[in-house]
Amino acid sequence: MRRLIAQLARFGVVGAVGFVVDFTIFNLLRATVLSPDEVHSGPFWAKVVSTVVAIFVNWMGNRYWTFRDQRRAVATREGIEFVVVSLGGMLISLGCLGLSHYVFGLTSALADNISGNVIGLALGTAFRFWLYKVWVYHPERAGTAGATDGAASDAEGDRVSTSV
Repeated sequence: MRRLIAQLARFGVVGAVGFVVDFTIFNLLRATVLSPDEVHSGPFWAKVVSTVVAIFVNWMGNRYWTFRDQRRAVATREGIEFVVVSLGGMLISLGCLGLSHYVFGLTSALADNISGNVIGLALGTAFRFWLYKVWVYHPERAGTAGATDGAASDAEGDRVSTSV
């Protein structure tokens, strides 16, 4: 249980950094080159760009901090799986933004931020954490970096050193 709480805390910190990156880039693009006054689908594309950048930031943080004991020795497959899950989270966020902006006609910057960066992010975060935990960084997956470092797991799943 301690490990899960610690992981959730680290995931939250990494997510907060990713949120700042996502929020900043989204609003910068929405206010400038992808303004809805200039490009009708500007908020949608601003969210795509900001989310892609945040996915990279989050992968680095989660790979090297949140799930460091469970990461794969080879990053390629893990990175692809991380991106697939993250894109699923992005679709959730984009769905919320799309419904609010294009279906319900709530087109202000505040409405776009609430739908895409609050509601969509909350739903997408729950989705991503669950799939990162059970699929991308699952501790029983073969080829994890932590599996070869001379450590074993105790009854709660916490890693313990087996060296003398």
